Amino acid sequence: MDTDASRDAPDDRLPAGTRIGRAALRVADLDETTAFYRDVVGLAVLDRDDDRATLGVAETPLLVLERDPDSPERGPTDAGLFHTAFRVPSRAALGEALARVRDRWRLDGASDHLVSEALYLDDPEGNGVEIYRDRPREEWPADDDGTIRMATEPLDIEGVAGATGDSAFADRVPPSTDVGHMHLEVTSLSAFEAVYVDGLGFEVGMTGPNVRFVAAGGYHHHLGANTWQGRTTPAGGRGLAWFEVVVPDATAVEAVRDRLDAVAVDGDIEFVVDEREDGIAVTDADGIEIRVRTE
Repeated sequence: MDTDASRDAPDDRLPAGTRIGRAALRVADLDETTAFYRDVVGLAVLDRDDDRATLGVAETPLLVLERDPDSPERGPTDAGLFHTAFRVPSRAALGEALARVRDRWRLDGASDHLVSEALYLDDPEGNGVEIYRDRPREEWPADDDGTIRMATEPLDIEGVAGATGDSAFADRVPPSTDVGHMHLEVTSLSAFEAVYVDGLGFEVGMTGPNVRFVAAGGYHHHLGANTWQGRTTPAGGRGLAWFEVVVPDATAVEAVRDRLDAVAVDGDIEFVVDEREDGIAVTDADGIEIRVRTE
């Protein structure tokens, strides 16, 4: 499930070991939302108080829920989260996730993307969730120019259900589960590319008229961005608070700073860069905060 750290990235791109770290959501009902990610998604509650819950696997945090009942609901024109995508290590683990969803929640969609198999659902506050497993990298189809090709085809859902074999019902995802990618709803794909490609240093993968997929290290995508719903205003209210892009070392963080400085000088895209103890935080033109930190 790594991103092929053996592949060298160009000097102006993110290193191949780059990955997505934690995601954070602002929620109104902390109890109900925590229970969903524990009982349906299958994460463990690692830490909890009245205003914050951290969930993950083993000792690794993957999701932070921040209680903010006074924050307004996300508006119909607001940019923000399309889904947080939790990646499980096998088809059997995806089958276990399907069993939890069928038993404890409702499935909104299921797709075969050629590179992966995915389940889709919404949490109690309407935040999109994907649970997926990657096919082996050698099976990923590619175009003549090397771009990894994805599609949206019907999932063999009963095949996924049957992949669990005779194993007992599983309450938790396997310990190697991670956040494989984030998918955003943005107001402008050109502004997205200016910050995430020219600035952060992701490489552009498959594109379409209303969607972009970008990645590091030859992965099919660490980030997706779409304009399918015609969002026109920055993110506001509840929903995505921030997410992390984790890079191998401080040199990679410094390279991100330099690229963002160049974008700020050469372009007209608005974004804000703040220093953090472990790296930097970038707030893009849509009000989405990306925290770039080292391992």
